[in-house]
Amino acid sequence: MAGPLRFRRSEESWSQHRVRQQLFDPLNGSFGATMGPPRFDPPEGFDGCRLDMENGDFALVLWNGDGAYWMGNTETPQVLWRTEKFAFHEVPYPVGRWAQRELLADLHEQSPWLAEYPHVSWFFLPVFLSKDGRESTRAFFEQHAAGFPDADPEVALEFYERFLHTGVLDDYRETMAGKLGTSPHVDTTRMGAAMAEFTAAKLLYDAGHEFVPEIELDSGHALDFRVDGQHLVEVTRPRPPGRRSANTSRAALRATTDAKRDGQLDAHPGALLLVDCSSFRDDEWNPVAAERPAVGHTPAVVYRARPNGSVQGYVQGSPAVDLSGAVHWV
Repeated sequence: MAGPLRFRRSEESWSQHRVRQQLFDPLNGSFGATMGPPRFDPPEGFDGCRLDMENGDFALVLWNGDGAYWMGNTETPQVLWRTEKFAFHEVPYPVGRWAQRELLADLHEQSPWLAEYPHVSWFFLPVFLSKDGRESTRAFFEQHAAGFPDADPEVALEFYERFLHTGVLDDYRETMAGKLGTSPHVDTTRMGAAMAEFTAAKLLYDAGHEFVPEIELDSGHALDFRVDGQHLVEVTRPRPPGRRSANTSRAALRATTDAKRDGQLDAHPGALLLVDCSSFRDDEWNPVAAERPAVGHTPAVVYRARPNGSVQGYVQGSPAVDLSGAVHWV
């Protein structure tokens, strides 16, 4: 399975003739392709083109006498197999900006409904146009409201649009967008778990905390956040009770916590566990809010966010990370 979109960088000399011969011709032979001008002018010092395949794949190419940049969701021509890959932020700014303008124009032409959400479009661009995940990732937002049950997709998109507009996750775009995955199939459980980390980041931000996502630790484990430079936070998202063998809300919470205790939490018992029940419907969440069951780890915060911005939750233990500014306690 191919991953999120990244650039390939060749350090050899390139010309339009070489691009046609070694990039276009192999793709045309395999898929049927056209080679044409890009929508936007290439950066100064580069020539550029688009390669559009009959199966809907594409590639963008920039070149000059010093090298070439390639980005595409199609088969990589053999001449580029040994080239290194680079994320958007790892290439010169004019190169990345040009590619993103091209890609956003493609995305909004293919999925006009995303044009109203420019920050969601930009942030998830590496997966929205990836080879294997281009249909599933967009369908997750459009058809499954990004994992919010009983919600309009427009409301869910606006929820994440407002948060991504803050820019707080911009520096971690490749890591965080990649969590959504590039599977050709919509897996609402896995994708919902990925979006739980965005919701947790929003709570931390709304409560006034600074944080860094995806922390690699000497224990060999990775936890989801380091907050205020010192506190570790792990996020888990129980599947709704009706969709698992644990058919009560209490059992669903305990089961998902037990899975974390077998790894990260055993190695880091002082970490704050955020239990995101945002995939629960009202009738599944209300018993949790009323009973406030233990989840088998402290400190913990159990909560449910709704795409209108409201968040209910309760605390177990004494978390060092205060979420009072973001959560209404039940």
